[in-house]
Amino acid sequence: MNKFKLDEMLKAFFIEDLGDLDVTTDSIFNEKDIGTLTIQAKEAGIFCGQLIIKSAYHLLDREVDVTLHVEDGDRVEPTQEIARIHGPVPSLLKGERVVLNLIQRLSGIATKTNKAVNMLDSDYTKISDTRKTTPGLRMLEKYAVRVGGGINHRLRLDDAVMIKDNHIAFAGSISEAVNRVRKNVGHMVKIEVEAENEQHVLEAVEANVDVIMLDNVELDQLYKLIQLIPRDITTELSGGIEIQDLPKYRELNVDVISMGCLTHQIESLDYNANHQFEKERV
Repeated sequence: MNKFKLDEMLKAFFIEDLGDLDVTTDSIFNEKDIGTLTIQAKEAGIFCGQLIIKSAYHLLDREVDVTLHVEDGDRVEPTQEIARIHGPVPSLLKGERVVLNLIQRLSGIATKTNKAVNMLDSDYTKISDTRKTTPGLRMLEKYAVRVGGGINHRLRLDDAVMIKDNHIAFAGSISEAVNRVRKNVGHMVKIEVEAENEQHVLEAVEANVDVIMLDNVELDQLYKLIQLIPRDITTELSGGIEIQDLPKYRELNVDVISMGCLTHQIESLDYNANHQFEKERV
């Protein structure tokens, strides 16, 4: 994860949440009031967010001490203590909501990804995310997928060429779209083509693309289409594949199954924060 980008994101999140000041906290406490905040898991899952906890509180206040009891990728159980944060009470309270919101969401994504990986139970096929991410949170959500045991698809539109049905429709054919791409991109850029039927697959193979994505294809048709793709072309499945159905695709031995549900419509892993206030610093 790019820590410079993370710090900039956290600054924006704090500006959004704090406004000009925390009128409640700043009216009750001052920097001499010292306390401890502990973060605990309320349900079982995969933890993700250790750098968020550390970076967020250090941005707010260098006097805050953060002790983590778990690492990204660790399985946590209900009531398990995740972190202990000690320092001035105003800083503890101002950082609490932003930190909890982020680690809950990222842990939810990591947990869901881990469930998908375990459900597929393949030593060959990888589980991947898509670009169905929350605007502004893509770096964090894709990191959470990796923490859960998945891999990342392209991060942005400039990572790789992905020729979809709309590109094909406007260009006139897969061959024409691929030819235009090869005239405009360098040798380091991979080319992926979305295919929905036998004609698409054969045309993509003839164009010698790097990746063929079989999108929204029924399972019985997948067996036939995969046989048409040479092993030196990466195979990817996508479209409407649910986690509970992943075992059905195991024997296909495709290279990647990409699932938008990993970062889209996810459930957060629930955490809570407990507070302990101490006597005023002498």
